Amino acid sequence: MKKVAIQGVIGSYHDIAARKYFEKEEIEIIPCKTFRDVFSAVKNDNEVLGLMAIENTIAGSLLQNYELLRDSNLQIIGEYKLRVSHTLSALPGQTLQDITEIISHPIAIMQCRVFLDTLPYPVKVVESEDTALSAKMIRDRQRMGQAAICSKYAAELYELHVLEEGIETNKRNFTRFLVMADHWLASELINKNEINKSSLVFALPHSEGSLSQVLSVLSFYNMNLTKIQSLPIIGREWEYLFYVDLTFSDYIRYRQSIDAIRPLTKNLKILGEYADGRQSV
Repeated sequence: MKKVAIQGVIGSYHDIAARKYFEKEEIEIIPCKTFRDVFSAVKNDNEVLGLMAIENTIAGSLLQNYELLRDSNLQIIGEYKLRVSHTLSALPGQTLQDITEIISHPIAIMQCRVFLDTLPYPVKVVESEDTALSAKMIRDRQRMGQAAICSKYAAELYELHVLEEGIETNKRNFTRFLVMADHWLASELINKNEINKSSLVFALPHSEGSLSQVLSVLSFYNMNLTKIQSLPIIGREWEYLFYVDLTFSDYIRYRQSIDAIRPLTKNLKILGEYADGRQSV
């Protein structure tokens, strides 16, 4: 049985992503309060895997998670792209008109803003730590008049009644999750024949054209740049780290491209080599 540390409680979207990624295996979910706790759980037990969100098609990148990953020395071993669909759920026996307060994670609230703005009566909206935790709190405290924005899975798990389904504004709402492991365990879990994606981080000299040179080399080697994210280097004004995702069909040519850009970069680090992740529908 695999042990997987996630941010959030059972029923969260992290929980759903973990179960879908490992759908053919039996897993034990280890709930963690924060993303930093996820990394601590993996470091404290090298048999534990970590799963965390890294970006959402609406909310964008989770910037703090890039730094946590870089500092952790863990390896990315896979990814999963989860279609996120929200419900409004409350204790049984209520209708939408009975709800006076809605509680959820701030990103979920943002993703459902059009639905909330079109409610025909005033409702108090309260931010919480997690979508599934919001559902659990309503169940545990038997809060009549309060509803949670959460997954249908969380609603069923915590015995809530779904008042409205599919309330997210954009139906193309996906979150990309990374699966991480200790360096030694990662080498055992990755199928080298399936590797077609890589995540890198590097700094660049503070000189004209330094980024375009790197991108030109990657293009020459037929690397497909699927993501680039810059973050400032703390304490070094106007200097940045660049987080890059590449996909490729030829692993040897990919390694040649890494050797070619290394002299052009500073502190280049491969965060993981893995298979391009499936996307839920």
